[in-house]
Amino acid sequence: MKSIEYIKESFPNSSDQSWPWWPLLPLYPYGRRRTLFKEIIPKQVWSFEQTQGLYYVAVPVRLTVAKVPGGLMLINPLPPTLELQKILKDLEAKYGEVLTIVLPTASGLEHKISLPSLARVFPKASIWLCEGQWSFPFNLPLDLIGISSSRTKFLFKDGLPHSEICDWHSLGPLDIGLGRFQEVACFHKPSGALFVTDALVGIEEEPPAIYELDPTPLLFHSRDRGDQPLVDSLEARRRGWARLVLFASFLRPSQLDIPPISEVLRFSFRSGVRTPKAHFGIFPFAWKEDWEESAKKLLGKKRPLLQVAPVLERLIFPRAKESLFDWLNQLERLKGLKWLISAHYSPIVSCDGYRIRDLKKRIESRPWADSNDDYKFLGGVDKLLLKFGVVPTDPLKAFKD
Repeated sequence: MKSIEYIKESFPNSSDQSWPWWPLLPLYPYGRRRTLFKEIIPKQVWSFEQTQGLYYVAVPVRLTVAKVPGGLMLINPLPPTLELQKILKDLEAKYGEVLTIVLPTASGLEHKISLPSLARVFPKASIWLCEGQWSFPFNLPLDLIGISSSRTKFLFKDGLPHSEICDWHSLGPLDIGLGRFQEVACFHKPSGALFVTDALVGIEEEPPAIYELDPTPLLFHSRDRGDQPLVDSLEARRRGWARLVLFASFLRPSQLDIPPISEVLRFSFRSGVRTPKAHFGIFPFAWKEDWEESAKKLLGKKRPLLQVAPVLERLIFPRAKESLFDWLNQLERLKGLKWLISAHYSPIVSCDGYRIRDLKKRIESRPWADSNDDYKFLGGVDKLLLKFGVVPTDPLKAFKD
């Protein structure tokens, strides 16, 4: 599929990209959320991308818009800055009003926090939620977190939106201790696109176009020491992107060392990096020489590599492989499936029954929920949570008859 040109920043004024509610989930880029818009399937599906992360480990996050009979459906809400609102209003003028807003995940805090504001922008739209919504650190009723219960329906329990053109397939529910994990995928039959939130992603070696608006995360992590300035180049962007993917996938990949604080400070506050943008040279990472070999396992060379996000495999699905495969089997049987559109990483990924079967074969060919190499840190976290009873040994028990 040929790439359709991205629309760059629609408003040069940063106030049009302001997100005043960022303290509720204080992730980079905090109060300024640049948005990148793309029509990814002509006259059927559109993507609105922003970035989010910690310590410049900022990856793409996506609101997807789909054409439905009579108007538009929004899936996986994002902060509705004035910039984003303006483009959505332009889409409404061409394709009909926003009829439906869907939050198809029970966790997904980055989407949940954006939902109340987005719903106020489109007061006539119905709101559909995955069941089992929860909040942290306090589990509050929907109305107290700004989601109007009078406008809200729950997927499956109250029916399914736009079922004449959409098939809905649930992964879970699974008990993860703090709450439930459940994600509902939507197959949009007119476009052949499968909309998911987190469970499946496609990642390629080229940095996504969203970083054209702000390459700082890539340049920050492309360096090897804190005294090195942020220098922009294609090589630096690719290196920074590969490292961001490793961070986001494994939290602490095996190819990463944390140097002692004395060494970190030795290269800090040097000339050329004494700026907030460079974190004043504070760079508490040291990459081993063969780090690129780990990255290559996650990055597709000619097209995005379809995969289960490693952090979910090791922390959400380690004792629920069967549930994941049941869901993948449902997706494999979808007639007319052509594309995967996830809330993260590549905006559109070739996906059909053959590619899902290939994914299952790749999973079966290696240890599931490994605790070695890059999975070592995640495995340690999982074992610690099990030890203290934070997560159950049987994630399905609470939902069994």
